[in-house]
Amino acid sequence: MQYILVINPGSTSTKVAIYEGEKEYKVKTLRHSIEELQGFPSEEDQLQYRKEKVVEFLKEEQIDISTLAIVMARGGLSKPIESGVYLVDENLLHDLKETPRKHASNWAAKIAFDIAKEAEVNAYIADPVVVDELSDIARISGHPKFPRISVFHALNQKAVAKTYANRIGKDYKDLNLIVTHMGGGVSVGAHLKGKVVDVNQALDGDGPFSPERSGTLPVGDVVRAAFSGAYTQQEMISMLVGKGGMSAYLNTIDAKEVIDAAQNGDTKAEQIMQAMIYQIAKSINSLVVPLNNEVDAIILTGGLAYGQWFTSELEKFVKHIAPVEIHPGEDEMWALAFNGYQVIKKKVTPKEYGNTEY
Repeated sequence: MQYILVINPGSTSTKVAIYEGEKEYKVKTLRHSIEELQGFPSEEDQLQYRKEKVVEFLKEEQIDISTLAIVMARGGLSKPIESGVYLVDENLLHDLKETPRKHASNWAAKIAFDIAKEAEVNAYIADPVVVDELSDIARISGHPKFPRISVFHALNQKAVAKTYANRIGKDYKDLNLIVTHMGGGVSVGAHLKGKVVDVNQALDGDGPFSPERSGTLPVGDVVRAAFSGAYTQQEMISMLVGKGGMSAYLNTIDAKEVIDAAQNGDTKAEQIMQAMIYQIAKSINSLVVPLNNEVDAIILTGGLAYGQWFTSELEKFVKHIAPVEIHPGEDEMWALAFNGYQVIKKKVTPKEYGNTEY
């Protein structure tokens, strides 16, 4: 039996999984205490520690490293690239190490690369958040100093779009879809014949507000607040991402708790959730334009898509555009394994990161 190993690090954990093809064999979250991580003198030391924890996991599951067919890693904040599966090479590792945009996902490729080298197989990433397929006109923001860029939930959006296409017996590249990822952040993408030609920049909270992000705010008021002297730069950033949106209004990021409260007579909770639904619906409706008024389906995904009340309320605003499909959850591990399996089956040809021109 040949396995797919999937690696997805977070700030204080590393999610690992073993798949047999597209079938999940074992998934585990390896926890790392903050005190433990702070004890490492360098990033390289922490990477080595995390790699050793992954190797320990394989041994515990009695998975010999020689049985690995491929290693899949979550993509990080490298340079913008087109959608696809990419071989982890020295060029990618260099950019992930040197990028000024720090995130735990940047470590995944290096951990995967080292394990894959020992197993004498290849390591890959797939559809990282920096996937950029924006149309030229979508990049124009209103001022040349601030072009629109593409940073969104590409892995999940692409995976659910392709899954939907397979289910209805069509090619993803033949469909026009609006895919809405609704989790801690919200990204709404216009998938035009296999390319996300327009999408809000979800990393900084652009677009609809969400449980943790403020979304698009009145920019003049934000500028005046930033220069008022009342807030530091980090405090302003926290208002946008982390402590914005539902968190700022209701002091919680637990959407299920708020939805339950809204359904049980809490008028403030209902008002905020309805406002979030309203903003997401406006974004979905606006993406009819880049899809030339031809939309085959609207797909709702992410953690909030588990909420039947939430999706039902949202559907009221958008069902006139196209049929609405619900694909709840954000299964990054499955999405990475899915992409890896496509490589194994030779249904997808991996790309070389160093050959991407942006």
